[in-house]
Amino acid sequence: MTSDSDDSLSWDGDEPETARERALPEGWNAVGKGSDDVGTIEEDGTVTPAHPEQPVGLSTPMLLLIGVVGGVYLLYTIGWIVGGLRLKPLASFLVSDVMFLPWFVLAIAAPALWFLASWVLTRGRAAWIRVAVLLAGMVLLVPWPFVTVGVIGS
Repeated sequence: MTSDSDDSLSWDGDEPETARERALPEGWNAVGKGSDDVGTIEEDGTVTPAHPEQPVGLSTPMLLLIGVVGGVYLLYTIGWIVGGLRLKPLASFLVSDVMFLPWFVLAIAAPALWFLASWVLTRGRAAWIRVAVLLAGMVLLVPWPFVTVGVIGS
């Protein structure tokens, strides 16, 4: 039995709804706030939810990590552009432009290609695998011409 103080904090019908009570019979349409969550009751009495397999979004730390790594990859792309342009006079002395240009373009595109490939190929895998692949790309794709020579260089 509840006391008067407990009764003052609730209304009749405040009990949580079960899935069966929320579901609508066949042929009924729900309208309004929360109506997309309502399922249907089948002939045998089982409740079929409206959205049985909703995809789960990324967690906040994972979104933050992907944003930071994406920003680092963008900086790597800029580093490859600047470093490759500074390396061009020396490369023109050693190899022809026909050899230098495709590799220069591929070096510029490598961070974006790594990010895209790691995003697509690690879909459905554990989060630590995606993190490991993204961090491996941060180590492997360092723009060495920019790091060693820099913007000013010698």
